[in-house]
Amino acid sequence: GFMYYMVERCQFNSTDPKDIELITSWYYNKIEVNRFSSSLGKFVGYTKYGVYNAKQWNSGAFLNTMRADKERYCVHNIGIWNINI
Repeated sequence: GFMYYMVERCQFNSTDPKDIELITSWYYNKIEVNRFSSSLGKFVGYTKYGVYNAKQWNSGAFLNTMRADKERYCVHNIGIWNINI
């Protein structure tokens, strides 16, 4: 069968929001197809299908949702993660 999945991660050096980056990657059969990086602020495609997706997602409301996810997911939880380190 085929496998399609998403991995979302936060990379940070401090609790300052400007030092936090949200990276969301979509994979199909172990190949990264798309990636959203909050520091870049847009989607990037790595395959023909991924480039098509990135073009569609960068021109729609999904882009604004992903930009807000940095605040919702990373900045909100960074204090908890930082204590555990």
